[in-house]
Amino acid sequence: MEFKRNNSNCNKNKQTPNRIDARLARDFSSGLSILPQFILNWIDENNNDIITVWDQDGKIVFISKSIERLYGYKVSELLGTFWYEKISTEDFHYIKENFDKDEDSDQSFSINILNKQGKFIWTRCTTTKLKDSASNQIYFVSILKDITDKKEVEEMMIRSEKMSVAGQLAAGVAHEIRNPLTSLKGFLQLLQAGVNRKEEYYKIMIEEIDKIEAITSELLFIAKPLTDNRNIESVTSMFDDVVALLNSQAKLKNINLIKNESIDGVIYCNRSQIKQVLINLIKNAIEAMVEPGNITLEFQQCESHVEINIIDEGPGIPEEIIHKLGEPFFTTKQSGTGLGIMITKQILERHDGSLEIVNNDGQGSTFRIIFPNSKK
Repeated sequence: MEFKRNNSNCNKNKQTPNRIDARLARDFSSGLSILPQFILNWIDENNNDIITVWDQDGKIVFISKSIERLYGYKVSELLGTFWYEKISTEDFHYIKENFDKDEDSDQSFSINILNKQGKFIWTRCTTTKLKDSASNQIYFVSILKDITDKKEVEEMMIRSEKMSVAGQLAAGVAHEIRNPLTSLKGFLQLLQAGVNRKEEYYKIMIEEIDKIEAITSELLFIAKPLTDNRNIESVTSMFDDVVALLNSQAKLKNINLIKNESIDGVIYCNRSQIKQVLINLIKNAIEAMVEPGNITLEFQQCESHVEINIIDEGPGIPEEIIHKLGEPFFTTKQSGTGLGIMITKQILERHDGSLEIVNNDGQGSTFRIIFPNSKK
């Protein structure tokens, strides 16, 4: 589940969300009130969204009849209950922590709602606070939309992109593994021939096996199912893991992956997902560079957020297409799918983060990942 937030650079302020036009809402309600009842009934029964209204205590005082068709409940079953009774425990705690009852603008997030058959349905919920000017009573109006199909497509695309990443990494990994395997074979042949420097050879062989183990361990996480377990994670540690995995691919093009020595920060995240983001962006930078050079990884701590910068020395991105990056199937690469940046943005949105893409003053591009300050 994720709130939509606007993140920015260290020297920028957050944008103010659009306010609800109360007059427009009243005019709309007045217009509906003059419609015949059978038209209102048809709208209510055929609407693919669910409208709920709950009071300041969280008690549901209205719910549209579309709930019966979409989730199986009778309206009478839910009136008088509380909004949190049919959502998952995890979602309840998240909303309780993040939903701001004093905020007048729309607040959107994804939740799991339990339907009549006992199945959780992925639902997009947009909630607005409204005030009755006559009684000064505060109400919260929520529009619920079933997004199960959208979520399934997203998960399918993520799995597809992971397999694509794994395939593109195969050449570099094979190259990196072949070297220690060649060394191991040579030392085994020497030992078989009866050389006397066994202890020295054993030590080198163990080091080579450790290299292979590190590479294969990092490659395995790409195939793991997507989870949402979040913890305070070290940026340095994640950089080290990803550099170890991608270094072989970079070496094939004589590219150096340089980690800024000042990196010493943490972020609250799902480690596997953010490593997937870093792999996508660094791999894109490697593929974009046609000449040998450097890719620099930087970390910056700001007052309201933190930034991770991936800076390449490639040809840059034409200004007219930067805004298109992240659209499904839009790609500047001949064999690309156009899904890598899109999935990267989706993962960052789940973390209340964002991605900015800018061309450098000199050469290359910077992909800037922005996270809110870490919380425990």
